[in-house]
Amino acid sequence: MKVTTRLQGDALTLGYDKKIVAENLSVAIPDGELTVIIGPNACGKSTLLRTLSRLVSPLQGEVLLDGNTIAHYATKEVARRLGLLPQSSNAPAGISVSELVARGRYPHQSLFGRWRQEDEAAVQQAMQATGVADLAQQQVDTLSGGQRQRVWIAMVLAQQTPLLLLDEPTTWLDIAHQIELLELMQDLNQQHGRTLVVVLHDLNQACRYASHLIAMRDGKIVAEGKPAEIVTPELIETIYGLRCIIISDPVAGTPMIVPLGRG
Repeated sequence: MKVTTRLQGDALTLGYDKKIVAENLSVAIPDGELTVIIGPNACGKSTLLRTLSRLVSPLQGEVLLDGNTIAHYATKEVARRLGLLPQSSNAPAGISVSELVARGRYPHQSLFGRWRQEDEAAVQQAMQATGVADLAQQQVDTLSGGQRQRVWIAMVLAQQTPLLLLDEPTTWLDIAHQIELLELMQDLNQQHGRTLVVVLHDLNQACRYASHLIAMRDGKIVAEGKPAEIVTPELIETIYGLRCIIISDPVAGTPMIVPLGRG
C-alpha cells in the first residue's frame, strides 16, 4: 500500500566527518501518524532525523517536503512547514522563558516583525501545554535540565507546524514529565492532526505511544509498521542483540519488552 507522505528521503547517503552512516536509505514518513524511530546507539537515527529536517545535507539522494526538494525552499518556508527539536540547544545568555518560546513564532512574522494576537496566543498555549507558564519571566540559564528541555519543546510547539521532528525529547526529564510529554505528543497527533517523528531510546514507551515504528540498525531500516505488527523477540534480538519476551502492556495493550539478559 502506497504511503501518503509530505516528508520523505530517497536513496540517501548520510554521513559526517568523512564517516558514512547510511547508504541508499529511503524512508517515507506517513502523514497523520506518530512515528517513533528506534535502534541502538550510532545506528543513524539522529542523523536521519537531522537530514529530514535539512539541518544537515545528504551526501547523496534527496529529501522531499510536500513534493519538492527541501533544499530548494527558503529557510523561513521550511520553518513554517516543519519544526525540529534537536538533541541539544543553547539559549542566548539572559533570555527569559517567554522570550525564547516567542522565537518559535519567527517563521510567521512579517518583514517588519509586528507581534500579533495570534502569536501571543500560540506562545501562551505552548507554555501551558508544556507546564512552563509559571516560569515565563525566569531566565532560561537558571533552570534545571528538565525545565530547559520543556521550554525548548514549548518553542517548537509555538511554531505551530504540521510536521514536528523531535530527537530524544525525553532526555533530562524525570519519568512523570516523560509521560506528560509523550501524552502531549499523542494528543497533538490524535486530536490536532499533527504528524510527528520522534527518536526514542525507551522501547516500551516507543511501543505504547507510536502509531508507526521504524526500527534501524547499522544505517538500515530493519522493519517498520505498527508496533503490534512488527515487534517480536526476533526483531529485538536482531537490532540490539538482546534476548527478551514480549508481553501485553497491562495498561495500553501494546507490546512490552521484558529482557531476559545476555546469559
